[in-house]
Amino acid sequence: MITVHHLNHSRSQRILWLLEELGLDYEIQRYERDPKTMLAPASLRAVHPLGKSPVITDGELTIAESGAIVDYLIERYGAGRLAPAAGTAERLRYTYWLHYAEGSAMSPLLLKLVFDKIESAPMPFFVKPIAKAISGKAKSSFIEPQIRQHLDYLEAELVKSQWFAGGEFSGADIQLSFPLEAAAARGGLDAGRPRLMDFLKRIHARPAYQRATERGGEYSILT
Repeated sequence: MITVHHLNHSRSQRILWLLEELGLDYEIQRYERDPKTMLAPASLRAVHPLGKSPVITDGELTIAESGAIVDYLIERYGAGRLAPAAGTAERLRYTYWLHYAEGSAMSPLLLKLVFDKIESAPMPFFVKPIAKAISGKAKSSFIEPQIRQHLDYLEAELVKSQWFAGGEFSGADIQLSFPLEAAAARGGLDAGRPRLMDFLKRIHARPAYQRATERGGEYSILT
């Protein structure tokens, strides 16, 4: 039996979605973030030394990292579903997007989250203007332009095909869902990029996505 070590409000939500798309049986081991720090509990380190989510266990195997988990589940259980055929141009695009989602797209979004928190963090009144000025400059000169560049790139890619790897929905779309949902929540993604907004609308309408959300619980990145 596959077990998903599921942290609330995290990337592990898309692993639940993938399992629902594949129609696989699985169990959920739930972990709750610290309400003040929003960090994962130390108990996750008993599963994987980094104490991060997502992590799955499948028999004797323990697998971490979203891309590696998506790749493993589709290769082992997909039976030709959710990945283009090996050796095709679509398969190369699929592999690219699978790695791009975390390797490139998430970095500026995480930086924005960190600098937003700096601005709102409690601190002595005489320090706050300096911290806000430094944070604002970092965001306006580097972080926000990087986010816009990535969103423009992704919007243009959906001119080529309905889904990121080609004409068929794939694991690459599942992998890209998290950075795009994060961008819609706090990174400036809005109706000005209609193809990306339509992408989000289409994935949210998928029955497997909805089942995963019901099983996974509250997913506040969407609000």
